[in-house]
This record gives sequence, structure tokens and C-alpha cells, in this order.
Amino acid sequence: MLEKDIEKVIVSNEDINKIAKRLGTQLAEEYRDQFPLVVGLLKGCVPFMGTLIQNMDIPMEIDFMDVSSYHGGIESSGDIKINKDLDAQVKGRDIIIAEDIVDTGRTIKVVMDLLKYRGAKSVSVVTLLDKPAGRIVEIDPEYIGVTIPKEFVVGYGLDYDEQYRNLPYVGVLKPKVYNKE
Repeated sequence: MLEKDIEKVIVSNEDINKIAKRLGTQLAEEYRDQFPLVVGLLKGCVPFMGTLIQNMDIPMEIDFMDVSSYHGGIESSGDIKINKDLDAQVKGRDIIIAEDIVDTGRTIKVVMDLLKYRGAKSVSVVTLLDKPAGRIVEIDPEYIGVTIPKEFVVGYGLDYDEQYRNLPYVGVLKPKVYNKE
């Protein structure tokens, strides 16, 4: 039923699994003796973070933050709101922020700065999707699954108006869905 709103698939489920394996293996090697804290930014991170950490064969802790900047639209408002903060302590820890997409960079920059302010030893970003054409804030994720063009995408955690997160792939949403006149 949701597929009727998708213009095209740009990252298949098979590709997502390969990306998660590649990035998870790389992170496990680089953080082998560090007991990192993997922080997911809700809600979009859930599918990717789950697949990613299954491929990280190291001791780690996970936690979540609920940070929003879209407030129902198709573009980041720039108004960052923390709805749920971390339970874990970050002081002296190596932090890996797991993201579904880095687009404008606003949200991830605020979260990175906050974690550094709280005394994190290091903060890095792993993202399934990187959309540098949408960048407003200068940020370069250390670990990138795939770079995508400036199109409005949904699926595998990404939503429009809280829908489409459950699609097993990432696809471009047909403009008629969000251009309601």
C-alpha cells in the first residue's frame, strides 16, 4: 500500500544490509578496545542502528536521544528540540552517533556540540545516508553508508508525517504526497 507513493527506490534492502555490514565491521575494528556508547537519534535511526550494531562484534553500550527539527514538514526548521535525553553518562566516553540521514547538518551539529560539552572523549557520526547538497551547517560524517542526491526520501526509518518508516528500503517520495494544494 505504501509503495504506491514511492517514485523510485534508491537504496535497496540488500544494499542497506551490505552497508551495515561494512560500517559495522569497520567500527568494530576501530573501537575494539574502547567500549563505545552508540547513540541513536530517534525515531529514524532505529532500523539502521539495529542492523548496524548486529555487525559490531565488540562490547558496547547503546542509548537514545529524541531530537527533532522537522516538526511535520519536509525541511528542517532549524529549531532543535530535545524530547528525550540520554540516560548514559558521556564524560570520558567514545561516542558514536548512529543516524539515518545527515541532511542540513543542524541537528547532528547541535547533538555533537552538546556531547562534547558534556565531556565526551570523542564523538563520531555513522550515517546510512549522507545528503551533502542539503547542507546548511558544515559537518562531515566520519562513516557514510551512501551519498544521495537532494531528493525527499523515506523508508528504513525515514518518514514523512510519521509514515513510511517501515518500508524495507529507502525511496524517493512522490511530490504529490507532500505538495498538497
